[in-house]
Amino acid sequence: MTGTIKSLALAISFTATALTLAPAAFAQDATGAWKTGKANVRIADCGGALCANVVSLNEPNDPDTGKAKLDKHNSDASKKARPIVGISLLSGMKAAEAGVWKGSVYNPEDGKTYAASMTLKGSSLTVEGCAMRVFCKTQVWNR
Repeated sequence: MTGTIKSLALAISFTATALTLAPAAFAQDATGAWKTGKANVRIADCGGALCANVVSLNEPNDPDTGKAKLDKHNSDASKKARPIVGISLLSGMKAAEAGVWKGSVYNPEDGKTYAASMTLKGSSLTVEGCAMRVFCKTQVWNR
């Protein structure tokens, strides 16, 4: 009978440990709503990798035209007339290690796409885009 009690105690111990670790695994989830400083974005699973789309802008209208801001710096002429709201900023972000993803970031301010990484720490997400692995710009997003 003592063997059964030990087995039961061990099973309870493993279950308690698993429940304790569950929040830590959830904390590594970068999906959801984020504030970039200029925009609100939503990170989601896009075919096995994370992506982020612009949901809204703090200043949605172009001060010169009074109309919605457009992706006017995009090097693809067919995309210059699309609104910034709805475009994908992050794409192909795949887990590189715990709390770190690597992929691409699109910068609508210059119309270019850069190699990117993002690191999740608590309720902050550090997003870094680099050209030629040397010239980098970092932005911290918050939930």
